[in-house]
Amino acid sequence: MYTAFVSLLADYPKMTKNITLSANEQLIELARSRAQKRHTTLNAEFRLWLEQYVGEDHEGKSRVHAYRRLMASLGAVKPGRHFTRDDMNER
Repeated sequence: MYTAFVSLLADYPKMTKNITLSANEQLIELARSRAQKRHTTLNAEFRLWLEQYVGEDHEGKSRVHAYRRLMASLGAVKPGRHFTRDDMNER
């Protein structure tokens, strides 16, 4: 068994909590080797994965929120003409 430190993302100050994970020993060693090649740790990679898994970026903002903000900033697309049904279905 291995213990990982998990950064809990919330509106309150960040807290760290220990959790215990069980995994195949060979997979853990391969993952540690890969993390080492990236000059990081398995714990850091797990924290990053967990943040992505719950849909948070590094600033704690939801990806959905960021996507909606981007779409709102782009505004409506105006093609300049009306497309017929055949135009829209043309490939």
